[in-house]
Amino acid sequence: MAGELVLVTGGSGHLGFRVIVSALEAGYKVRAAVRSEDKASAIKAAPSVSRYLDSIEFTIVPDILEDGAYDKAVKGVSYILHSASPISFPTDDPERDLIEPAVKGTTGILKSAAKISTVKRIVITSSEVAIIPWADFIMNESDTIWKDTNQIQEPHGPYSNHFEAYAASKVKALHASEAFIESVKPSFDVINIMPSFLIGRNELVTDLKDITKGTNGPALRVLLGEKAPFANPSTTVYVNDVAEIEIRALNPKVAGNQNFLVSSGGIKGTTWNDVVEITRRNFPEAVKKNVFPLDGSQPTKSTKVDSSRTEEVFGIKLANYETQVKSVVGHYLELYEKQ
Repeated sequence: MAGELVLVTGGSGHLGFRVIVSALEAGYKVRAAVRSEDKASAIKAAPSVSRYLDSIEFTIVPDILEDGAYDKAVKGVSYILHSASPISFPTDDPERDLIEPAVKGTTGILKSAAKISTVKRIVITSSEVAIIPWADFIMNESDTIWKDTNQIQEPHGPYSNHFEAYAASKVKALHASEAFIESVKPSFDVINIMPSFLIGRNELVTDLKDITKGTNGPALRVLLGEKAPFANPSTTVYVNDVAEIEIRALNPKVAGNQNFLVSSGGIKGTTWNDVVEITRRNFPEAVKKNVFPLDGSQPTKSTKVDSSRTEEVFGIKLANYETQVKSVVGHYLELYEKQ
C-alpha cells in the first residue's frame, strides 16, 4: 500500500489538506486535485508538506462539476480520497448551489474512476448529517443514539436555512453513491467517512481574520466574546483524527461499501462552552493579557452519536475536545503574535 499513488480531492480544504499530510506521512505518493495553481502553491509552501515535495504532484481541476472533470486526475491512481464538496453560502437557490453540486461532484468522481482499472477503493468524506434527520440533529432532544448503520429518507425543500440545505445535499450525495455502486458494480468499493464538526489547526490559514471561518469558528468565537443565538449539536471531532481514519480506510482488511461515523466524546459528546475553561487552563498567559475576553457563549444541543465501532475497526481513540481546542487556540495565538 505505501508507495502507491493516491488522488486527494479538495486538497486546499480544512480536512483535505490534513488528508494530504497524513497520506504523505504514511508513505503514499499523492496527486492533489486543486482548482488553481495558487492553491497548489499554498499547499506546497505549508511546512507539513514542504518536506515531502518529491512525493506529491498536482492536477488542476478548475470546475469539478464538468462532465469528466476528474478523467485526467484519476489516471494511474490506486486509491481516491474524495474530500471536495462545493459549498456556496449564503445562497438564494440551494438546489442549484448546494444540492446539485454535491451530488454531481460525488457521482463525477465515481464515473471517472469507473473508466479505468487501477482504482481499488474510494474513500468519500460524507457527514454525520447524511444519516441523522435534520430535526433530530439540530432541534429535537431525544434519547436516540445515532449509529453509522442508520439510514434516512431523502429530504425535500423548501429548506429553512442554508445549513439544512447543506445537510440535504449530504443525504442525497450518499444515496447517489450507494445507487452508483448498486447499478454499475465497479471494480472498486467505497467507504463513506462521516465526521461531525471538525476542530483543529488549519495550516493553510495564515491570516488571523480567516481563522474563525468554518467549523473552528463556534469554539473560537466563544473566546472572543460572541454569543451565538442558537445551539450547536454536541458533536465535534479532531480534524487530524478524521484524516488518519481516511488513510487507514485504504487498508483492504477493512471491508468496503460501509459507513463510519467519527465524533468524539462518546454519547455525551462535546459541550461547546467548555472551550473557556480549557483555554484558561492551557493558555493562562494569553488569558492574563486579555487576548481572549472569554465572555461569549455557544449553547449546546444534545445529539447522541456512537462512534465506538469506528474506534474499534480503525484502532484509534478519538481525541477529546481539549485536544481539539488546544490545537486551534495554539494556532490562533501564533497568528496573533505575527499580526
